[in-house]
Amino acid sequence: MTENRTANNEISAAEENEFVASRVMNASPALVYEAWTNPEHLAQWWGPNGFTNTFHEFDLRPGGLWEFVMHGPNGVDYPNKSEFVEIGPERIVLRHLSAPHFQLTAIFEDLGGKTRLTWRQLFEDAAIFNAIKKIAVPANEENLDRLEAQLQKMS
Repeated sequence: MTENRTANNEISAAEENEFVASRVMNASPALVYEAWTNPEHLAQWWGPNGFTNTFHEFDLRPGGLWEFVMHGPNGVDYPNKSEFVEIGPERIVLRHLSAPHFQLTAIFEDLGGKTRLTWRQLFEDAAIFNAIKKIAVPANEENLDRLEAQLQKMS
């Protein structure tokens, strides 16, 4: 196990090949869950700064597929395909089926009107993990920033 320092300067234990970020959102768990499970909201915040999304399939159930294209600010399209593993108000787990392969777990913890979101991204391959960590860590933080902005619009 390694230790990762999160956006709020919290330290959490992580498995090898895993990014972990934790952030307190100024929104209820129900609203955060809505931002993750309503494709109209999700498309607005998913991805790093400058990215947009086109969703082709969003079947929100265990075994259901989420297929979409992330459009980069550089004009490059990034096809994505994931399978939902677990869907519930306290946790969402999905398996990213396109490269790079990883499992994403989002945990929503009720803090009395606020939500601690813990984002765990576990990669299958150490070489891929090590190759993209310099890009993925700041990109994940941008993704969480965009989620916070979307939550403000929703409330």
